[in-house]
Amino acid sequence: MTLARRLLRVYHYPANIFSWTLFAVVGLGLNAVSAVLLLSRHRERHAPAVRAAMRRLFAAWCAWLHVSRLIYVRFHGFTPDALSGPAVYIANHPGLLDATFILARLPDAICIFKPAIMRNPVLGPAARMAGFVAGDSGVDLIRDVAARVSGGNSLLVFPEGTRTVPGRTLNPLKPGFALIATRARVPVRLIVIRAPRDLVPKGWSWWRAPQFPACVDITLLQELDPVPGESATRLTDRVAREFTAALATS
Repeated sequence: MTLARRLLRVYHYPANIFSWTLFAVVGLGLNAVSAVLLLSRHRERHAPAVRAAMRRLFAAWCAWLHVSRLIYVRFHGFTPDALSGPAVYIANHPGLLDATFILARLPDAICIFKPAIMRNPVLGPAARMAGFVAGDSGVDLIRDVAARVSGGNSLLVFPEGTRTVPGRTLNPLKPGFALIATRARVPVRLIVIRAPRDLVPKGWSWWRAPQFPACVDITLLQELDPVPGESATRLTDRVAREFTAALATS
């Protein structure tokens, strides 16, 4: 190993810790503002502005990771035409940072998060203020989110429900996204994330450094329209096949 590579490895660990610290500090600032806005009677009016702020901050986060030579995030197919109109976006979920990367590119999208994230002091207040929802509300969640997607919002869902189990290509998909898309009468757009196996997968702590620099490719594939009369189970199976075929070419 050359001296330059050794010096770069020495640099990566403190740079990783600093980057996460920066993320937390900025997140706490945004959440402090959001906590105040949550007390407003008309907080729904501020939700689009909060989503726009989060989108810009996540884009800045991607840019920082690139400049710091930690993670290079490359987007493919995220053209204005491909992103036009409301849709249900679904993605595989190999690592902890997936949502921050994708939300940096989606226009005015809400997201379904795990309940634990909604309780996180760095993410929770801003997520609630932005109109994001916890994935534990059952039928009420499907009805509410479908109405918002019909009203013009897009939705980001990780239908695996959690990060992909190491050693698997894809966890079994939950059909909630299919119910929402069918009810809202919008297409399902598939996003495939290809990332190194050690980039904060399930079971890894955030501070456990992967092999840097890491490269993440995020591709917006074709959209699938629900077929009239198609059940949520059949649509979910169809999506699972598309994901499996795309990931097999990685």
